[in-house]
Amino acid sequence: MMQPEGQNEQGAQATELPSIGSPIAKTAWHWFDFICPFCYVARSRNEILNRSGLIIVKVPFQAHPGIPTGGVTVGPRSGEMYDRLEREAYDAGLPLRWPSRLPNSRYALAVAEWVRRHHSEGFTTLYHQLFLSHFSLGEDIGDTTLVNSYAEQAGVDLDLVQGAISDGSADAAVAESEAAAHRIGIAGTPGWLIENHVVFGLHDKGLFRQVAHEVADHTRDEKDPRGQL
Repeated sequence: MMQPEGQNEQGAQATELPSIGSPIAKTAWHWFDFICPFCYVARSRNEILNRSGLIIVKVPFQAHPGIPTGGVTVGPRSGEMYDRLEREAYDAGLPLRWPSRLPNSRYALAVAEWVRRHHSEGFTTLYHQLFLSHFSLGEDIGDTTLVNSYAEQAGVDLDLVQGAISDGSADAAVAESEAAAHRIGIAGTPGWLIENHVVFGLHDKGLFRQVAHEVADHTRDEKDPRGQL
């Protein structure tokens, strides 16, 4: 299940993730699923990291692989957790209409990851559109035709995407991303590897400011050894 709070922030050894992309200086890897509301509102956390000079690399993790191909019906959302998510969305300026169904998100994640790796200029557009599709427009992102149409609008060559779907490489890319998350102790969404810090769950913004500050201090110390005296 997706975690409303997640585990405590913990230190981790600096980790290279060659299977999902080349390491970049001052990088925060962010694992997401398009049907995870905590990932949807996590934009505000990524903005904190981005303002601190970190490059955010968004990579997939299917939170509910057991959802059948046709999706599942869900009832009304109520309670403290959903109230919190609605406040988070409002504060971030994000529209939020709870969908009546949860789709299987594997195809959407596979297409998005292929786009990130092979057509990076279209990734941000597709990434935001698929979140908006699920959490605002009431669309079914388990519908392959819908996902393909948004990929095409983002400038993606659908023939290349379909080739990667057919030969299994697009799905394998999602599996590689999930395996990388498991290696560092992330078991769901949202999750982050921020330099050498692992954060699992939608923690308070203050924790992200603290981690970003520690990363910035570490970077300054590396550039100026006198900072360590």
